[in-house]
Amino acid sequence: MTSPAGAWLSVVGIGEDGLDGVSKAGRRLIDAADLLAGGERHLALIPEDGRDRLPWSSPFSAGLEELLRNRGRRVCILASGDPMSYGIGATLARRIPPAEMIVIPAPGAFDLACARMGWARAEVETLTLHGRPLALLHAYLQPGARLLILSENGTTPAAVAGVLAARGYGGSRITVLERMGGPFERRCAWDEPDIAGLNTLAVECVADPGAPLLPRSPGLPDEAFHHDGQLTKREVRAATLAALAPVPGQLLWDVGAGCGSIAIEWMRHHPACRAVAVEPRRDRLALIAANAEGLGCPDLTIVEGKAPAALEGLPPPDAVFIGGGVSAPGVFETCWQALPPGGRLVANAVTIEGEQTLLSAYAKLGGSLTRIAISRAEPIGPFSGWRPLMPVTQLALLKT
Repeated sequence: MTSPAGAWLSVVGIGEDGLDGVSKAGRRLIDAADLLAGGERHLALIPEDGRDRLPWSSPFSAGLEELLRNRGRRVCILASGDPMSYGIGATLARRIPPAEMIVIPAPGAFDLACARMGWARAEVETLTLHGRPLALLHAYLQPGARLLILSENGTTPAAVAGVLAARGYGGSRITVLERMGGPFERRCAWDEPDIAGLNTLAVECVADPGAPLLPRSPGLPDEAFHHDGQLTKREVRAATLAALAPVPGQLLWDVGAGCGSIAIEWMRHHPACRAVAVEPRRDRLALIAANAEGLGCPDLTIVEGKAPAALEGLPPPDAVFIGGGVSAPGVFETCWQALPPGGRLVANAVTIEGEQTLLSAYAKLGGSLTRIAISRAEPIGPFSGWRPLMPVTQLALLKT
């Protein structure tokens, strides 16, 4: 293939079979490089020939800065499998223009795992636990789901098995695939001794009888959250998420977050959804953190403080939910001004004062104003009756 005219950096995928498995195009880039960079394991696959080498350092950011100082030389980075799948290629693409870089992928761990397991690539969920919290796994657990997981090290399989058992998925089938594509490839169970550090997990999720069903669709059961009563109820939460319209990669401000239910369900919609939960009460911050951890959103940003002051300096949002404090001076105005064109604002109110704020905003800005009234059946002696929840007034706005 022809390299871009301005490309000084190449990223070549290499597997456990070393140079034998590298494509001709990748081999030419390796041979032409003045500087080889990569992990110690990758560099060891290339025979010493006197060329400069740059092993990745810890922290990785230091090695990246050193790499960028070599702009202008012919630099080749060796990476595992597909560099754009949770790899160095994706990281570099955020710092280096595409015209300066060429990427040659090799079969990645997910591709090899699908081939070994006989799974269709389009029908599996993929995630990495390499350098990331184990709690991410919670968002992926569904009956019948097939998961491919990049491990942190040889202890990851047992840790994953522990999470599955605790969540009511103890009957799930876990296959450990070690060092795929090389002479030391092995398939084993999660509780085997001496599991190799380089391994990928193939998990077939089997729910135990009575295991809670926690889908990614909006409106998780109220009991899925730790809360002190300050919780957007399930039916209202589903309507709120529908109005907010989560989009992968976009950022939500959850202002007056309570137990964080809206921010967490926003993030569960897609792994790329981001959120900031802003809450003034310290006791509720602990609830938000516990819910984020237990429902697979450990990357939720939690900010202690009272709006609007606590909003200063936050990354600009794509959507804002005001769940508490909407009648406080400056809160609604600050949130609305922070939104770009195309941004969405949804505010819920249960008090007369909050409703007056929303009525005033509706008169000025338009949008959609809705009153949501929910009743739930509850026992009344030997019979059942309707127990109304507090009605919620909801204003949904799209900024043009």
